[in-house]
Amino acid sequence: MSSSRLALLWLPYVLVSLIHVVAVAVESPLAPPTKLLLMPLLAVPVLAAAGRLSSTLTMLLLAALTLSWIGDGAGVVLSGDAVLPVMLGAFGLAHLAYIAAFTRQLSIHGFPRWAWVYAAWWIAMVAVIGPHAGALLIPVLLYGIVLAGTAATSTRCVTLIAAGGAFFLTSDSLLGIRLFLPDVAPGWFSPAVMATYTLGQGLIIAGAVRATQRVRVAT
Repeated sequence: MSSSRLALLWLPYVLVSLIHVVAVAVESPLAPPTKLLLMPLLAVPVLAAAGRLSSTLTMLLLAALTLSWIGDGAGVVLSGDAVLPVMLGAFGLAHLAYIAAFTRQLSIHGFPRWAWVYAAWWIAMVAVIGPHAGALLIPVLLYGIVLAGTAATSTRCVTLIAAGGAFFLTSDSLLGIRLFLPDVAPGWFSPAVMATYTLGQGLIIAGAVRATQRVRVAT
């Protein structure tokens, strides 16, 4: 595939991501509909590369994006106490799909020593958010484990994927503080959550698609 065609595949996701982050920052009504477009647009490069991806990797990536889309949609179409459990459940399953992709399809080396920082992150988040999670303490703790697992296993892959895992974790860390400690979260947290989220997801998919050009993955 030519570089110009590849750029055209990514352009809609990049543009909608930028529009969405700005819309969140200025509290525009464009924020909800653009949020629902993000994951379908990110699936386009995966579908375009499906011919040279293993069938397992294609299914795992599309599953992760679909589940992420459900998580994104929870805050748009639901309200009240139902939002957070649906988000945690959908994104938790999305992270499991990513972990399977990273460990079984995209891994190129073992865990670097610095990956232990993600275990330290989980302990810190438990200490900060745990006392404020209330009845959601156990789901939040379990979600933190799979989120840290995604970030940690991404370190076994190419640099783009490892960076994506780090940005994804940053996004959810900011979101957790905004949800459970709203009094200490400044206004810029909301656009920062989405900026790091769109960047993280984009880097993961870009890394997965590019890595298969050089690394033979299992079927």
